[in-house]
Amino acid sequence: MSDSIILGIESSCDDTSAAVLKGNKILSNIAANQEIHNEYGGVVPELASRAHQQNIIPVVAKAVKEANIHKKDISAIGFTRGPGLLGSLLVGTSFAKSLAMSLEVPLIEVNHLQAHILAHFIDDANPEPPNFPFLCLTVSGGHTMIVLVKDYFDMEIIGKTIDDAAGEAFDKIGKIFGLDYPAGPIIDQLAKNGVENSFKFNKPRIENFNYSFSGIKTSVLYFIQKEVRKNPAFIKENLNDLCASVQQTLVEILMDKLEKAALELNINEIAIAGGVSANSGLREAMQKNAERLGWNIYIPKFEYTTDNAAMIAMVAKLKYDRGEFADLSISASARYDIEESFKKDVTIID
Repeated sequence: MSDSIILGIESSCDDTSAAVLKGNKILSNIAANQEIHNEYGGVVPELASRAHQQNIIPVVAKAVKEANIHKKDISAIGFTRGPGLLGSLLVGTSFAKSLAMSLEVPLIEVNHLQAHILAHFIDDANPEPPNFPFLCLTVSGGHTMIVLVKDYFDMEIIGKTIDDAAGEAFDKIGKIFGLDYPAGPIIDQLAKNGVENSFKFNKPRIENFNYSFSGIKTSVLYFIQKEVRKNPAFIKENLNDLCASVQQTLVEILMDKLEKAALELNINEIAIAGGVSANSGLREAMQKNAERLGWNIYIPKFEYTTDNAAMIAMVAKLKYDRGEFADLSISASARYDIEESFKKDVTIID
């Protein structure tokens, strides 16, 4: 089964992606972005699902062509069942089911969050994969959580945000600054030319390993309103320093709880995953903690941090090796947490 060829399909939000994986090696990883959401300052679900319908056939065709395989070579099709935008998930789910039926190959459902974590096991994601057990800070526009990963299919969420996700905080604060959507990467770029600690923002005090990001958003908003009343050009004159200070605060919030969890659980295998794991400030903080605390850190390649089908194919391959296949009656699930994905009934085929 190690030479299986898996076609992965990802459509959880606004990126339509398809990838082909042979063994643990990615042969192609294609994505079509949806620029239309930029003018609305966020993803519009109805527009996203329509764009997926337009993109999915050419994206899959390109992934198969770039992998230099034929459709008849495909061993199984993995797809994102959830979590995500229901309309977007339905497009990917329906297409995957139809293609699996036409090719007469197994269908494999994948949890999007689990896929972010297991992207670390793609051949070229890291010099070497994490050792079990490890902690994974999974952080994106829609989710922020610390996951204790005991095995490929044994994960426990030990901490999560009680309100906004970190990526959502980046985007909402960016909107306050007048930046385009998505603002996270723009803040990251501007922060490189700014001075950290130029401005102080409140950090939340939340119990255990949980997070909260709504407070810093409000703190930044009130601070900006106050300063702009005194100087209408305040944002423009201090934008780089504002971005550096905001990014530093958000990264510190993330790292404080991750460090607390690592110390209390006595684990020094530490990984990050999800879209915000591409942030240079977070990556630098991981490096510093590795030196200071003796962590073995795992930071994935940029192409595996965003929503991509390579990570979907990776989980599908692991499930294929276990003979864990989905029935064609399966449906998309907008709210589908990691732990739920281990409790459902599955079809095991010997």
